[in-house]
Amino acid sequence: MEDKERYLDLPLEDVIGDRFGRYSKYIIQDRALPDARDGLKPVQRRILYAMHVDRNTADRPFRKAAKTVGNVIGNYHPHGDSSVYEAMIRQSQDWKMRHPVVQMHGNNGSIDGDPPAAMRYTEARLSRIASEMLLDIEKDTVDFMSNFDDSQEEPVVLPASYPNLLVNGSTGISSGYATDIPPHNLSEVIDAAIHQMDHPDCNVDDLMKFIKGPDFPTGGTLQGVEGLRKAYETGKGKIILRGKAEIGEIRGGKEQIVITEIPYEINKANLVKKMDELRLDKKVDGIAEVRDDTDRTGLRIVIELKKEANAQGILHFLYKNTDLQISYNFNMVAIFRKTPKLLGIKHMLDAYITHQKEVIVRRTNFDLNKARDRAHIVEGLIKAISVLDEVIETIRASKDKRDAKDRLQERFEFTEPQSEAIVNLQLYRLTNTDITTLQQEADELKKSIETLESIIASEKNLINEIKKGLRKIKKNYSEDRRTLVEEEIEDLKINLEVVVPSEDVRVSVTKEGYVKRSSIRSFTASNGESPGMKETDRLLHSMEMNTTDTLLLFTKKGSYLYIPVHLLPELRWKDNGQHVANIVGMNPNDEILHGVPIQQFSDDEYLIFATKNGMIKRSLLSEYKPQRHSKALMAVKLKPEDELISVEHTQGNKDVFLATKFGYGLWYGEEEVGITGQRTAGVKAISLKPDDEVKSCLFFTNGETPWIFLLTQRTAYKKMPLKAFERTTRAKRGLVMIKELKRQPHTVAIVYGLNGSDVIHVKVKDGSVGEIRLSDLRSNDRYTNGSFLFDTASTGEVVDTWIEKEDINRPKEKKSSENSS
Repeated sequence: MEDKERYLDLPLEDVIGDRFGRYSKYIIQDRALPDARDGLKPVQRRILYAMHVDRNTADRPFRKAAKTVGNVIGNYHPHGDSSVYEAMIRQSQDWKMRHPVVQMHGNNGSIDGDPPAAMRYTEARLSRIASEMLLDIEKDTVDFMSNFDDSQEEPVVLPASYPNLLVNGSTGISSGYATDIPPHNLSEVIDAAIHQMDHPDCNVDDLMKFIKGPDFPTGGTLQGVEGLRKAYETGKGKIILRGKAEIGEIRGGKEQIVITEIPYEINKANLVKKMDELRLDKKVDGIAEVRDDTDRTGLRIVIELKKEANAQGILHFLYKNTDLQISYNFNMVAIFRKTPKLLGIKHMLDAYITHQKEVIVRRTNFDLNKARDRAHIVEGLIKAISVLDEVIETIRASKDKRDAKDRLQERFEFTEPQSEAIVNLQLYRLTNTDITTLQQEADELKKSIETLESIIASEKNLINEIKKGLRKIKKNYSEDRRTLVEEEIEDLKINLEVVVPSEDVRVSVTKEGYVKRSSIRSFTASNGESPGMKETDRLLHSMEMNTTDTLLLFTKKGSYLYIPVHLLPELRWKDNGQHVANIVGMNPNDEILHGVPIQQFSDDEYLIFATKNGMIKRSLLSEYKPQRHSKALMAVKLKPEDELISVEHTQGNKDVFLATKFGYGLWYGEEEVGITGQRTAGVKAISLKPDDEVKSCLFFTNGETPWIFLLTQRTAYKKMPLKAFERTTRAKRGLVMIKELKRQPHTVAIVYGLNGSDVIHVKVKDGSVGEIRLSDLRSNDRYTNGSFLFDTASTGEVVDTWIEKEDINRPKEKKSSENSS
């Protein structure tokens, strides 16, 4: 029966929910988040209070850190010694705290992330400014509570004479809440607090005239006043913080970048290592050496550059790709009235001012009571001296101290405290001169009481008292601002030449989508052999490009992949390439159709697209330079059943020749096609009969007259002069190119525009591959069907064709590129 009463039958989710809720409340309030009034977490407050109680202050010698840690754990904070020591160390680190509240003798860590010495080796004491945090704590200025074992009292909050939450900031993570409050400049925060006391209705813009922005102990440059304003308004916002770097000249006409400040809370050693890795991995061209020259005179990271290196470009690259520039996200959460709350700067100053009013009122009342008590005693002493002989007589006639006090109270109407003071009076004080001293003291006490009463009586006087204290702190502890604030965030434009060493390479693209770049040396050593690839694969393009160029790969489903050449895998010519999907995300069911090498995305060059369903589109090349290129992007808008069959890069001087499945050919100039945007479908290219479709779209420069080579699905082939057709306008049906047969009619498999030296390879269904040399063919007219390569009754129809032709070289600016589809 007893056991049943001991155990409750509860659902697990209720138990876990309740227990986790309690745990969360504890770590939010009592561990991870600072109090909005004094800006301290419990462990920090307990460390300062324990050192204060121990008189371990700035005007006394240093004391072993282990002793303080022991006191904190034993009296106030029953947690691990490492957590207490780490909190103590952080409060002493001048690269983490704008005004450290603990002074440390010995190794207290470093900006490189080195660990501090063990607490048995280090010594500590409170700093001078810490005494302002604890000022008048013994004057009942703050509430006290019992410690964990009810053996002692500890403060709920410190008096905090300056707005420590803003001055030193705070960072912490609890369950459901995190906080990131940056440090600020003491003078600016005090000026803003005084302004807010004088003008309680002021807004954030008014306060920002005083507080320019965070003032990090490590300096640096802060950019983005708009994000700052939002953070000060709401408690959340983002700014950019970068280190301070200067470009200087060194011997031999070279330049160097010298970094003297780094962003807040960044590990210097890791930053230097990352910069050196960029040099070793050749992610940036032009860095000769990275070294850390930091010594006792200050932080100094030197980046020596190679001759002719672009120093500004390299610095921008370092800002963008290392922690030399970071985003700092404000998340100003603090415990405000026992609840975690996101606070704007006005609310933070309000919390501080309200706290200070309470502290000053309590301190004044304490001093007032003390002054009144003393005035009362002084009044009794003056009265006693005036009737000194009778007082002495009364005391001599008494039996003991208690009796003497009672008689004095009865005969002269002294009060209990006055009679106590009289019987304790020393004989030497009974001189004639003492009455003057007592009278002086009485007058001073009277003035003091009037002053203290006036502070409590008027809000204005109370505010003036707070302001007086703040001005004194400002005078004693103010420092110049270290962090520079800039209005706008600089847009970091990085020239490719900075990042990538300019080098001519051989680029190969295969039909199955394998790409690579090889050195010219590796390509030359192959003696014209095909690059490494799967047996089932074949070469689509082999072209000479530069690492600063861009390769655009277009797919059958109307997408394109933007690939800077330097991002292609660098492999030997005889090695297999890497699939393009490993470099840029693309649809696994899509396939590469064509590659276009680009040097510059200029506004007077174009891309022309032709589709199976007879659409054609011409767009400016400059529209195909994307901001982000981690995945495939839309090149042309296609209907679901349509597909891209041809792409051409032009300078505006090309002719278009379209060939359809049913044997129609149409020839016109590219100017017939209006210019439309990147995400458009284009216009009608050719008028198609039902079930007809475009098989080929050829491009050639005005005035060129290549041979038109035609192959049917039954492997009949012929070549015709382009002059056999008429140059006309867009969207017509075109002229017939094959003879119509009633039995076993021919349909067009492919049409090429070729010159006399090209070889065409034809693959049929049974796997056989035949070759046709264009130079061996004689010219045919439009009405014949030519010669047969295979008997398709036994081999099956055409499944694939390709040509061997001259390499597609890098297009020279303003010159036509001779690549064929």
